[in-house]
Amino acid sequence: MQILSPQHPTSCKARLAAICLLLCMTVANAVADGRIKVACIGNSVTFGHGIEGRDSLAYPAQLQRMLGDNYEVRNFGKSGATLLRHGHRPYNEQEEYRKALEFGADIAVVHLGLNDTDPRNWPNFRDEFEHDYRQLIDSLQAAAPEGHLKRLVICLMTPIFSGHPRFESGTRDWHSEIQDAIRRVATHYGVDPLDIHSPLHCRPDLFPDNLHPTAEGAEILARTVYGGITGDWGGLSLPEVYGNGMVLQHDAPAMAGRANAGTKVTVTVRGKHYKQRTTVTADGNGYWRTALEPLKPGGPYTIDIETTDKETLQLQDILAGEVWLCSGQSNMAFRLDQCATAQNDVLQAPAYEEVEKGACLRFFNMRGRWDTYDNTWTSEACDSVRLLQYFSPTHWTPCNAMTAAGFSAIGYHFGRVLADSLQMPVGLICNAVGGSTTEAWVARTTLEKEFPAILKPWMHNDFIQDWARSRAARNLGVTGKKAEDTRLLRHPFLPSYLFETAIAPLRAFPIKGVAWYQGESNAHNKEAHDKLFTLLVDSWRTEWNDLGMPFHFVQLSSLSRPSWTWFRDSQRILQSEIRNTGMVVCSDLGDSLDVHPRHKREVGERMAAQVLHEHYGYSHIVPCGPVPLGAVFTDEKAIIFFDYANDLHACDGDVLRTFEIAGPDGVFYPAEATVTGEGKLTVTAAPMVKEATSVRYGWQPFTRANMVNNAGLPTSTFRFDKK
Repeated sequence: MQILSPQHPTSCKARLAAICLLLCMTVANAVADGRIKVACIGNSVTFGHGIEGRDSLAYPAQLQRMLGDNYEVRNFGKSGATLLRHGHRPYNEQEEYRKALEFGADIAVVHLGLNDTDPRNWPNFRDEFEHDYRQLIDSLQAAAPEGHLKRLVICLMTPIFSGHPRFESGTRDWHSEIQDAIRRVATHYGVDPLDIHSPLHCRPDLFPDNLHPTAEGAEILARTVYGGITGDWGGLSLPEVYGNGMVLQHDAPAMAGRANAGTKVTVTVRGKHYKQRTTVTADGNGYWRTALEPLKPGGPYTIDIETTDKETLQLQDILAGEVWLCSGQSNMAFRLDQCATAQNDVLQAPAYEEVEKGACLRFFNMRGRWDTYDNTWTSEACDSVRLLQYFSPTHWTPCNAMTAAGFSAIGYHFGRVLADSLQMPVGLICNAVGGSTTEAWVARTTLEKEFPAILKPWMHNDFIQDWARSRAARNLGVTGKKAEDTRLLRHPFLPSYLFETAIAPLRAFPIKGVAWYQGESNAHNKEAHDKLFTLLVDSWRTEWNDLGMPFHFVQLSSLSRPSWTWFRDSQRILQSEIRNTGMVVCSDLGDSLDVHPRHKREVGERMAAQVLHEHYGYSHIVPCGPVPLGAVFTDEKAIIFFDYANDLHACDGDVLRTFEIAGPDGVFYPAEATVTGEGKLTVTAAPMVKEATSVRYGWQPFTRANMVNNAGLPTSTFRFDKK
């Protein structure tokens, strides 16, 4: 391993002291007991600040127990220490540093940088960070037996959460910049940086002061460092979504999993008259991923996975086809056996079970272990949710009467039309959760950067809908408790929770796109939702490394809730602003009193038609109802222009309803609408409106709007104002 000479000038006195120190260490090493010595270099997290009984529960102490008697682990953590030598408390000037050098470790675990985010440090001395880090490592190398470490573990930093007082004023951004600098240092020494950040970033409940982990957090940290030292990550394993009977995205198949560090993993795909093989090496954190050559749709295929450690796995009955993720809240989770056409639908489902027919469906149905109904969960359930164990274990299943009946009704009908049209297998993953909020599905890193206010304590956070907060409090049994008593509790409705439990586990599994139906739990604040939905789409596309990944969503239907008119219109605008998205209108299928309308077949079929048109070349299919493009105002009239507007007419043979015009006073009155050309509609104001300045359509929470196009598809709620 390369050892760099110090580049900072050093006094003769300091050099003499270093020589004496090395001589002392040589003597100490000569009488060592043969155990492998591990030095844990760090700051207060390594020290164990805030942990009662830290001598036995700080991460180095727990690491000692994990490694066993063949290792000697020493804690050289110094609270408040900086890596920067010009920082406010340089580690290299502390007694802990001197003792670490005297120890003469075989293995060094370095976790520094958190205190360098202090405004006294990073803004002034950032250019010195990598140089100072190398000097620290070089000194540890020189102090090691025979002048080099047996293993160097350079750790990324543990998280600093949004509740930290300096989070938005600089800590958040500087933390990210320091992580990048640590990665560059690790690259210089030819090692993979140990990711101790990710296993803890999803556990804010383990950081009561937003900086220091509890003993439970220290255990996770110790377990991760154990893997970094030994390379033992539990051997060959796959995420749950990779399993027998799965459907792989045929044009971009991939396999991913974990294995012990440095292990070579060979993946072999076999089919009738077909075989491909690829080999990849697990990185220092135990992760491996390999892209496969495109597969011919159909199957079945068999996938064999073997490692140089002689571990093997075999996946059977694999199909290649199109994979879509169906997600959102209760209207997406709404089961096929609950919808209006359930009897016929369930009877027809077995037709999509036979692989030989080409058109077949398979389901990966992720279900919450506890429904978010109006009840109180047991303490065991609350603890499981805290541990991110909300979803039940599941596996891929073929479509039949039983599996389809319990699957998403919209998802089933969406997939059925795709399979029929494409004549290939379709895999559907469903992880919708009833009542879930948009923010629950957005990556924590994204919210920390773009919307940190929504991460504030949830009991008194008005960005989170009051209903969602109340229901979460009811489920957790904390109704009426103070904010400080509930700040660290976890629930599926809380920001980022469902991203961490339902999306992150799928990140390595290629999908074609997303079918989404959600918004009911964010309709109280369309402005916040506008931002959150955009962040959700962006964070998912980033997670799958596909910035153009198709994302199609269902607009909220009709329901007697006053905010829904504005919310539906905001969804219409979002569809036009976020690229490669599509919106399905279903306001004609709503129920004035029930947030769960039962007509789901039509919704799934409409989404499938849109997706076939946009992504599979079915240009002859009309993808949506008339799309309002804008309006021109003249005197008492508004002329509105539409796309996808062949044969504009009323679906029920009546006059076109629910058009309204307002003048400068902002008071709307019913108006008369007449089709005056291809994709053109003239709306004439009531006599009391002398100058038209605003026009709107379907502007009732539960609307009886009736305008459709030649495909019988409805027009969205919309509003245009004179500029």
